[in-house]
Amino acid sequence: MADDTRPNVLFILTDQERYDCTAPDGPPVETETMDHLSQTGMRFEHAVTPISICTSARASLMTGRYPHSHGMLNNSHEADAIQPNLPAELETFSELLSESGYTLSYTGKWHVGRDQTPEDFGFSYLGGSDVHHDDIDDAFREYRRERGVPVGDVDLEDELYTGDDPRESSDGTFVAATTPVDVEETRAWFLAERTIDAIEAHAAGDRTDPLFHRADFYGPHHPYVVPEPYASMYDPDEIEPPASYAETFAGKPQVQDNYLHYRGADGLEWDHWAEATAKYWGFVTLIDDQLERVLDALEAHDLTEETVVVHAADHGDFIGNHRQFNKGPLMYDDTYRIPLQVRWPGVTESGSLCTTPVHLHDLAATFLEIGDVPVPDAFDARSLVPLLEADSNAPDDWPDSTFSEYHGDEFGLYTQRMVRTAKYKYIYNGPDIDELYDLERDPAELTNLIDHPEYGDVRAEMRERLIDWMAETDDPNQGWVPDVLERASSADE
Repeated sequence: MADDTRPNVLFILTDQERYDCTAPDGPPVETETMDHLSQTGMRFEHAVTPISICTSARASLMTGRYPHSHGMLNNSHEADAIQPNLPAELETFSELLSESGYTLSYTGKWHVGRDQTPEDFGFSYLGGSDVHHDDIDDAFREYRRERGVPVGDVDLEDELYTGDDPRESSDGTFVAATTPVDVEETRAWFLAERTIDAIEAHAAGDRTDPLFHRADFYGPHHPYVVPEPYASMYDPDEIEPPASYAETFAGKPQVQDNYLHYRGADGLEWDHWAEATAKYWGFVTLIDDQLERVLDALEAHDLTEETVVVHAADHGDFIGNHRQFNKGPLMYDDTYRIPLQVRWPGVTESGSLCTTPVHLHDLAATFLEIGDVPVPDAFDARSLVPLLEADSNAPDDWPDSTFSEYHGDEFGLYTQRMVRTAKYKYIYNGPDIDELYDLERDPAELTNLIDHPEYGDVRAEMRERLIDWMAETDDPNQGWVPDVLERASSADE
């Protein structure tokens, strides 16, 4: 049998990583390895998630569909999950790659189904799951037991919580802490080690079939628990509040202020957020250093030139921006804009920048085209290969906007739709006031212009874009939302 000349794919997905951590004009976070991917490949400046919640975004990534199409509208581990598992009849990129001859392996966080695992979708699973979300196996716990530092048997320091007393756990959610364990005992190190194992196993084999390996790092999702030297790498006293910390919620949907109190974030002052941000940045750098180990393994086994490396995140994180914690029914760039870098030796031009708007779940179609597998017609995704091959010049029919949605989490169902261009963002909030932001004048998204008389034409145009996206993606809300928006636009005239 002749060798399969299709490239290997190494896919690194981080959990809740903000776009700005790896942006050239972002905060001073040390991300040398992710920056190296940008310098040796292509960085996408306007990549967004289709939805800012774990299960739904990850299901979209697997299926190439919007949440309203695959049905997993909120987190699968919660008691109020609308749909706990992916419908078996939906095609996934991983199953199609496996059927085409790829060897697929997976390590780390899953969170796509309550009763399903990566092995149900063509992967061999190498461990490292998060028990709270997945309960797939206890490989990481066994690893820690073998090292003499069982999970849960360490005393954390500098603990921070939401609630009225950020230093006490009684009434809040765990936000951040310093752990006394060595770096080698962190989940991030373990996931990198299992990824290196997969690379070494492929290198030691006959390399007849190409490898697709997915490493899902549990982080920098809260709680931001990191060891030294990362815990004190960034000085909270030197971290200034972001512009959006001036949020007053004036002219915004009431749910935003409600969410502040629901999460207990109203008890956190800037010194608390600065401390949490420092730990968050340390978490990002910890993961970046583990990615360096993984890329070094590719180089050591002469696999760099035949491997496409992709780094992305499922969604972002607030960490005090807009004074909020985590994520929720707030469609700000803090949680919807994501990092995305792709290095494809011989295809992407080193140091290229793509300003074309793209979605996270476009990667499903991209992986299939890289693997020379037809993209199913049911996918709501466009392959990024034309962008990667053309030095970021988009095909003529490529949309100049993105479309995202939200359906609620444990706070309760709350339907939203968003359309975003390079300059404007429009958010449809069914039960409350809509939102319109001028991203060039107001990148912090502090001023809602939905009723501003000078933005009437913009409002009407963005509503039309939203209606078009709903029709193109067969959004079930298109039965009545377009009529509401069109009536609203007519009333403005």
